[in-house]
This record gives sequence, C-alpha cells and structure tokens, in this order.
Amino acid sequence: MNFLSHYYFDRSNNDANVVMGTVLPDLVKNASKEANLYPQKNEFLFFGNPDEEALLNGWKRHLSVDLLFHSSTFFFEKTTELKLLIKPILEGTPVRPSFLAHIGLELLLDHLLIEHNLIQVNHFYDKLTAVKRESLSNFLEHCRLKDESVFFKFLDGFISSKYLLSYQKLENISYALNRICMRLWPKTLSENQLAALTLQLEIFKIILEKDFMDIFNDIEKKLI
Repeated sequence: MNFLSHYYFDRSNNDANVVMGTVLPDLVKNASKEANLYPQKNEFLFFGNPDEEALLNGWKRHLSVDLLFHSSTFFFEKTTELKLLIKPILEGTPVRPSFLAHIGLELLLDHLLIEHNLIQVNHFYDKLTAVKRESLSNFLEHCRLKDESVFFKFLDGFISSKYLLSYQKLENISYALNRICMRLWPKTLSENQLAALTLQLEIFKIILEKDFMDIFNDIEKKLI
C-alpha cells in the first residue's frame, strides 16, 4: 500500500511517532533504494525510549499491512483487472504491465480515500512534522542507516511539497506512475500514452470504487 493507505489505519492515532513509523519503510526506500533496514529483528535496541518504541511499532504495523494486502484476493483480482486495461498502452515499451498495475492500484486507493473524505492529507503531514528529529535520527542510527543526510533531505522535501495532495487528480497519478517507471526503465511513456493511461485509470476507478473499502475493512479486522 502507498503512504495514505497506510496512514488510514492510524488516522486517529495521536502519537506522531507511530504515524511516522507506518510510512517510514517507504520513506527510507524512496530516499535511498539501496537502504535495507530491519529494526524488527533487533527490537531490544529501541527499548527504553518511548519515541523510538513508537516508531518501531509503526514500522511493524507497516509490515503487517503490506503482508495482508499483498496476500489478499482483492490485490490479486484488482491488479489482474487493471493489468488487462493498461497492457495495450504499454506495447513497445519495457514497462511491465503487472508492475504498473500493482503501483497503479495502490495510488488509486490513496486517491479514493481522499475523494471520499476518509482521511485528511494535511493532518497526515502535520503528524510527520510533529516528530522530533532527534528521536527519528536516533532510531535510524540504531537501524544503521548509512547516510541520514540523504534521508532527511528527502523527508524535508516530501513534507514541504505536500505532493500527495496531487493524487486528487487522476492525471497526476499517471504522471507519478511514469516517474516511478523512470527509476527502472529509461524510456518514459509519451504524452499520448499518458493520456491513454489516465483514461484507463478513470475506467478502472469506477470499478474499484464499488468495493475499495473491503480491503481496508478486512485488514483493519486482522491487525493486532
């Protein structure tokens, strides 16, 4: 799941550290794709510090949500549906339809949460801003992140840009998907392909909107 879908499960949590923890694995990966952190394997390193324990709890919730989501029938069925819609658009490109369908589904779930007023994006950013930098730095140091400056530069830009607000428009989701693909494949989608992708996302959104809350309700029941 993407940032806002992870936030959904802790949207009422007043502990900013837990909220940060729920999106921290993806923030770290976006800042540095080479970073591989496993704080859940050395939990003793964080004991005794409430802020770091809360960050760890959020991190573990992220892992639990992703596991439940990616192993669900919902994920398999919806990515298959979207893949069939977008496959013709990607002919002649190196982009894998299954990859784009996977990420596309996640961004559309974020979009629908915003559109149905189920989360407040500004509240999400407020929680991230409220986290003490020293606590987050100590957590990352215990995780043995090699270059914290790269991470904090990315985090500052992520918060200041409030980029996730752009997910209110489907054409911005197409743009975001293209940017993600650029990290893996040098050849980007043309303007015509992006327009066609947006059209298919609009079609799929109508399908997804009927039962998109099923996956959130199902995961929420299973979370500890």
